[in-house]
Amino acid sequence: MIRRMKKQREERNPIKVRTKPVPIKSLVIISIHILILIFTFLIDDLDYRAKVSLFAFLSAMTLWITTKIPAGFVAIALIAFIVSMNAGEPELLYQSLSEEVVWLMIGSFIIGEAVKRSGLAERLTNSILSQSNKKGNLLLGLSSVLFASVFFIPSTSGRAALSMPIMNQLSQKFSTKEQSVLAILAPVIILMSTSATLIGAGSHLIGIGLLESTVNQSISYMQWLIWGVPFALMVTFLSLFVIRWMLWPRDGAKKIENVKNEEKIMCKKQMNREEKKTLLLMLFLIAGWVTESIHGYDIAFITMVGAILFMMPHYGIISWKQGMNAVSWNLIVFVAAATALGKVLVDTGIVKWIEKEMLDVLHLFIGAPDWLIVLIILLVTVTSHLYITSHTTRAIVFIPGLLLFSETIGVNPSTVVFLSLIGMNYCVTVPVSSKALLFFYEEGEVSYDASSLLKVSAILMPLYILVMMLFYFSYWQWTGMHL
Repeated sequence: MIRRMKKQREERNPIKVRTKPVPIKSLVIISIHILILIFTFLIDDLDYRAKVSLFAFLSAMTLWITTKIPAGFVAIALIAFIVSMNAGEPELLYQSLSEEVVWLMIGSFIIGEAVKRSGLAERLTNSILSQSNKKGNLLLGLSSVLFASVFFIPSTSGRAALSMPIMNQLSQKFSTKEQSVLAILAPVIILMSTSATLIGAGSHLIGIGLLESTVNQSISYMQWLIWGVPFALMVTFLSLFVIRWMLWPRDGAKKIENVKNEEKIMCKKQMNREEKKTLLLMLFLIAGWVTESIHGYDIAFITMVGAILFMMPHYGIISWKQGMNAVSWNLIVFVAAATALGKVLVDTGIVKWIEKEMLDVLHLFIGAPDWLIVLIILLVTVTSHLYITSHTTRAIVFIPGLLLFSETIGVNPSTVVFLSLIGMNYCVTVPVSSKALLFFYEEGEVSYDASSLLKVSAILMPLYILVMMLFYFSYWQWTGMHL
């Protein structure tokens, strides 16, 4: 009775307003944005457009990692913010859908669906499952397959696209928590194995091309294999160990349930017509990717041609409707907007400013000991993915400056370029830093969240630098590398 009377008095009192306390997390995020705002507008060397763009990019990174707001919404909202603040033209948003990565991912989703519906993904999954019914051994087997793919498919995007249907098929044997770990494991293994071969990433070829044209030196395919394969094996194994140790559920079952004898022998059955057709088209795609330098068509275009062939009426594997339904359009919009946010850093001169500031610092190390020079090169290149989201752009921006740095302080340009390219291969802190990570981010049957990736990177990044330091002063020097 007393409580009811008190409630009635409160309702009659219009002055008293009930307020909820602002959550601590929200206060922290607001505080971070205020600090970012102060930081960006205190930089004298950047103009108004660059400052607004830098604030928007840092804001996006913060919101992707710390909140559950849809990543695509954050990216589009901040592009709209840049345009509304007169720091960019509306075309920034419109042209984002014309980016190469957007069409690459659309084609990859369609191809992945075709591989799945044809039964080829199930056959490959059963082949992996037939080797072991323990989850730990299965993860090792999956990692081995993904590592081996670097020698045949010269694109992290291509390797991610091929792994998607296999991952979706394998995920049925794992719990929801374990699936999120798989979604991080696959792209990280793909990225860590990139250093194994010269064709593992386009940035390698760009870096070697700049080395040849600038100082008339080069690194041969075989020499790269000798230096790259042991290192790639080491960091791949470490990545597998760290991800399992940090993220794998402790209370999960260790054995895979329902692995029947029928499933184990399915991979030995003869391929049906759809599987053979799919395999032939996949071989055509791989041939197209490998021979990009010969025919001149980029990987995204070849992928879309493959997607068209897979959806051909009467002759394809899937229908147009099935192909369109397979595309994660939420993710596509996010990728387009996020890529535009990264591109605006280059267009407004922010990347040039960062490069200049870093090179000014590097020139202070003339006459420094080898260990300090190597460490500085690694700190610059390994962290470069945080502000230059494109792997190729990182090579184009940094390699000329680092070659100039090597000549200024009198060290071997080939060694500097190799260390720099291997350092730039690390890009597993935020999803937008790699196309391979984007394939498994937030959407689809197997996905992960950005905060988990950040936790893994907090351990992997210093480990990556440490392993590179150890390799330089041991195996790489024994095999002829020197500053």
